[in-house]
Amino acid sequence: MRFLLVALLFIPTLTAADFDLLIRNARVVDGTGNPWFVADVGVKDGKIASIGGLDGKTADSVVDAGRRVLTPGFIDVHAHIEKRTYRPGIIDYPDAFNYTMDGKTTMITGNCGSSKVDVGGWFSALEQSGLGPNLMTLVGHNSVRQEVMGDAQRAATPAEMKKMEALVDSAMKAGAAGLSTGLIYIPGTYADTDEVVKLAKVAGKHGGVYATHMRNEGAEVLAAIREAVYIGEQAGTPVQISHFKISNKHRWGNSDKSIELVEEYRRKGVDVVVDQYPYDRSSTGVSTTLPTWALADGQDAIRARLRDPETRAKVIEGMKEILDKKGFGDYSYAMVASCDWEPALAGKTISEINVMRGHEATVDNEIETILELVEKGSVPMVFHSMSDEDVERIMRYRNTAISSDGYILKFGEGVPHPRSYGTYARAFAEYVRKRKVLTLEDAVRKATSLPARTFGIKDRGLLREGYAADLVLFDPEKVQDNATFEAPHQYSSGFDYVIVNGVPIVAEGERTGKRPGRILRHQ
Repeated sequence: MRFLLVALLFIPTLTAADFDLLIRNARVVDGTGNPWFVADVGVKDGKIASIGGLDGKTADSVVDAGRRVLTPGFIDVHAHIEKRTYRPGIIDYPDAFNYTMDGKTTMITGNCGSSKVDVGGWFSALEQSGLGPNLMTLVGHNSVRQEVMGDAQRAATPAEMKKMEALVDSAMKAGAAGLSTGLIYIPGTYADTDEVVKLAKVAGKHGGVYATHMRNEGAEVLAAIREAVYIGEQAGTPVQISHFKISNKHRWGNSDKSIELVEEYRRKGVDVVVDQYPYDRSSTGVSTTLPTWALADGQDAIRARLRDPETRAKVIEGMKEILDKKGFGDYSYAMVASCDWEPALAGKTISEINVMRGHEATVDNEIETILELVEKGSVPMVFHSMSDEDVERIMRYRNTAISSDGYILKFGEGVPHPRSYGTYARAFAEYVRKRKVLTLEDAVRKATSLPARTFGIKDRGLLREGYAADLVLFDPEKVQDNATFEAPHQYSSGFDYVIVNGVPIVAEGERTGKRPGRILRHQ
């Protein structure tokens, strides 16, 4: 009996730790735009449990921040991570390392009118595979229209309109965040404003947002802004203008006018904001160099038009008009990002490919080179179509969110736009540290709370007690984008910890392989 009593005295007391994770001695930049402050941050059950002086508190895991900056996780409002015939999707690479190594903890996809139509089914599949980051989606007008009408170049019938409205309604009920449009792309470009208004009203009924790749981002950008705002006003939705830019060489420097128009609407009480990737080059398909009428009714119809001499001549004439309106003398500004049937073309401009084919360096021959590619299929491109002056001015604008417009990528394949790897690191390295265009605090706000408020994400985007523990820890003097246009397949460096729902998916700069991400259904 005496032996038993002595033994009991030596049984260790099992007490639960105060936190699952405790980050000590951090410079907290909370996402509001306010100055940083020094604090400890305790995480429990995937939530931010306490912020302040937490001496004496215990945790299962402790990180000494050493005065590194701790921010809310970055919310990328403009992503394209659905699987496509010419590129993989998050279902193939659920860890999304090219995103998470860049500090992103939440991605909003379904942009530019292109999304999964069966949102509920897609969410279920992703939840089974697990996700590194969180995910939210819009429902895309182009995808919905294609589901109902194919690539028809005409107005929708009343019966087709009802079918499209039903698809948008179903997607919103499944948790989509709103409606997106891509009004330069097939088939959305064939829709009139009233069609978009009717579908946006369905999203608005559920409290959704209207996010738009406008009809024009160059010579007619002001008219396009007016249409975007009109749609939002009629539908009763906030308006998010995607990848705000001036993509016409004749109009370079005119971003002051487009920003002022947005501000004019805001002064009138219209909720319209914009997003931007911090590069002077865009990326989309080679087919956008053709007049839209030539792209109707699918690939077989496109080939048939291009094989008819009279129609082909009209296409070529239209391409020359587009090139002239954009202010470019040739296609040296257009670089192939990837080409499934001829990978060696990746990284070369249309001008270079034309000469490589043995042709004289003329615009006519370059157009023939483009048409050869279009006849064979989809070719993603990188276009040097913007000025640095406009990029910087739009970056300074208070209501510009940072976004990537990027993709899920197979590491090392093709020569894609570096924005899929380095957007947020570039924002901090180039525009905060080097150029001093933004303060650290405002750059964080543009990457966190501004996106969260636009898309109605109520428990993320700020570093506050009770909010989801999506966090990024980094030294702003060391963070760096390493992806370049010449060598894009390089992860960002300097984001030491990337934490999603309380679980590190990057720890001291290394990937952990954890998949704590969640589907964020719009409520």
